[in-house]
Amino acid sequence: MNKPVIVSAVRTAIAKKGGSLSSQQPYEYSGSVIREALNRVNIENKDVADVIFGNTLSSYGNIARVSALHAGLEETTPGLTIDRQCGSGINAVFLAAQFVQTSGKIAVAGGTESMTHTPYLLAPSAKPFDTRPPEFLPRALTPPEWNDTPMGLTAENLAEKYHISKEEQDKFAYESQQKMKKAMEEERFKEQILPIAVTDRKGNVNHFQIDEHPRPDINIEQLNNLKAVFKKEGSVTAGSSSGLNDAAAALVVMSEKEAENRNLDVLGEIIHTAVVGVAPDYMGIGPVPAIQKVLEEAEMTLEEIDLVEINEAFAAQVLACQRELKIAPEMLNVSGGAIAHGHPIAATGAILITKVLYELKRQNLSTAIVSACIGGGQGIAMILKRPEGEKHE
Repeated sequence: MNKPVIVSAVRTAIAKKGGSLSSQQPYEYSGSVIREALNRVNIENKDVADVIFGNTLSSYGNIARVSALHAGLEETTPGLTIDRQCGSGINAVFLAAQFVQTSGKIAVAGGTESMTHTPYLLAPSAKPFDTRPPEFLPRALTPPEWNDTPMGLTAENLAEKYHISKEEQDKFAYESQQKMKKAMEEERFKEQILPIAVTDRKGNVNHFQIDEHPRPDINIEQLNNLKAVFKKEGSVTAGSSSGLNDAAAALVVMSEKEAENRNLDVLGEIIHTAVVGVAPDYMGIGPVPAIQKVLEEAEMTLEEIDLVEINEAFAAQVLACQRELKIAPEMLNVSGGAIAHGHPIAATGAILITKVLYELKRQNLSTAIVSACIGGGQGIAMILKRPEGEKHE
């Protein structure tokens, strides 16, 4: 069976909802990163066998196909859009890996999201010529009998279960911002980000190339002063939660043999992926069984892993996962996470994979896990290995 490897990984900078990417539709900037990811490794359009993208909030049908066409790929190139909520980007890369394993062909995978352009859902009229105004529908992640607990309350549930204080959450959020600040000062993300030409409200064209969600100057006192937003007398605040964002990322996946034939450097081999289900009310704990499962199935241990990226939906959620898995702080989200850079839902997983691949290269390390909790009660985890990397001691 073919060994799937990633040879190119590109992302946009992450914009705030209503921010720098608001003048574009999600297929536009996802098309841009698809084009750039292919150009960086000189892949011709005719050689792309499939495009697999995650997306959860678009008004476009099968945005992977729309993005592929916008990127200039041939009309014979198919596209597949998947929705596993926050795990969509990782899952898209996983599906591309499976495709490569069985076919030996080249795929582009990733995710795109625009929380700026999220459409409203309206219920249809109950009867012809109904004069009552239409009802807005929620984007429920569970059936009615499961109560569809809001995401913020699932974080409160974990904070209560694991006795995670507001002070601990605020400290984690502050550290995420500080790690992100240091990474940006060191220009760690420059190589992985494609500048996107955007038009502002005055008609000026600018190049968006720096993540705009981080709050590098926030201090711990400001975080401590924020009030709980999801539950009275709760502990989860806006400062210890991820943001609402727009972004996209694209990765080129092919067989190791194909990469060798093309004389391409491998960013990382996709070793194994696991997906699990958990209680919806505690959805944030999903990375724990997902990471345990992926390690067990790959016959590996956490001691063999250099870096761990767990999506920071909420500080309470990551802290609960860290406690359960006993992850050393120095290997977790080393360049900051979604609390700092934001969480463009279906794009996040692909962005985290991109970030960690470049971080393995920067530190000359070998192996990483990328994981995310998933709304509705799931978890996903992927093991990646850089061929030239050295295991930390």
